[in-house]
Amino acid sequence: MANEGPNWDGLLKWSLSHSDGTRPTRNLSEEDKRWFMEAMQAQTMDVIKRMKEITLVMQTPEQVLEAQGVSAADIEDMLDELQEHVESIDMANDLHSIGGLVPLLGYLKNSHANIRAKAADVVTTIVQNNPRSQQLVMEANGLESLLSNFTSDPDVTARTKALGAISSLIRHNKPGIAAFRLANGYSALRDALSSESERFQRKALNLIQYLLHENSSDSNIVTELGYPRIMMHLASSKDADVREAALRGLLELARNRPSGAIGSFGKEDEKLKQILQERIDGISSLSLEDLGAAREERQLVDSLWNACYKEPSSLREKGLLVLPGEDAPPLDVASQHFEPPLRAWAATRTANGSGGDESKPPLLLGPGPPPAQNIPIQDGSNADGDNGDHHCNDMQL
Repeated sequence: MANEGPNWDGLLKWSLSHSDGTRPTRNLSEEDKRWFMEAMQAQTMDVIKRMKEITLVMQTPEQVLEAQGVSAADIEDMLDELQEHVESIDMANDLHSIGGLVPLLGYLKNSHANIRAKAADVVTTIVQNNPRSQQLVMEANGLESLLSNFTSDPDVTARTKALGAISSLIRHNKPGIAAFRLANGYSALRDALSSESERFQRKALNLIQYLLHENSSDSNIVTELGYPRIMMHLASSKDADVREAALRGLLELARNRPSGAIGSFGKEDEKLKQILQERIDGISSLSLEDLGAAREERQLVDSLWNACYKEPSSLREKGLLVLPGEDAPPLDVASQHFEPPLRAWAATRTANGSGGDESKPPLLLGPGPPPAQNIPIQDGSNADGDNGDHHCNDMQL
């Protein structure tokens, strides 16, 4: 971060002094508005200035930086800082305007694996849910560099980070998905599933499931590439997240088969049935606590069984699909922290002295009590009775 910047401590104190929650809001004076805008503009200018400084470092050749005593760890720290700045969509888009996007993509080819991985991490932040930056990275041939690292980087962390960046780059990005297909992306994903890294496998499976969900016609491609057999194997993984991701992928394939077809994977159907039965047996032997943790897997196994064989799994018969209490409505936490509108409305009416007809004695059936003097009618809207003692003290008999 830059050493000098706006007085954020003063800005915080100013904000607290003007909105402590005990007084109604008021209009800011012109002087206050001017001071606030200057503080915010100073922060924006400060971040842009710092991003320009980081860009200058990224544009400097690696050998020059090493000669000047800049280490790989220093570069990683700098990229960490840049990632914080580009979490803002505006700043992410501004990185290209100040010339920083291209040198950042150049770091994907750095000789240090940690820098390659960190650069991909920053790219992920820049393009996530950001169509403008997705387009800019595509135009700068960023997908090609990421695909190269994803498929051939000798460091598995760098490969995993590159895959994460690719996933963020092509999500909700039709040109990106098309380019990924043309670059044999499905073949690369298949190879990733053979990795020994469970994290790498999970990321690959999650992207496969997304692509199949968005483009059902791609089911034919992945089936021809042998995905069903690989995902069936991973559905028996020791890692619960890998199992669930593999089951989600298989479920997408099953749902994309021709309507009314029994079975979905040809010769592999019997193998899948055996695997699912093994998972059912494994789930049936879990403790109650572990069953709760396996809730999504239970639902996936039953959904996949039903999609393939047109019948519910035995998890339903055993009462293991939905455990007692899982189908109960969520706890009402809102009423514990937020005042219900009717109660707030009634309290406001009482505070304003606009009780209307509430000041009249209630209409009773039969003979009423003898007239009493100076008995104010209390507002009965406080159903919780939190102020019961206070109400009693107010009554004068």
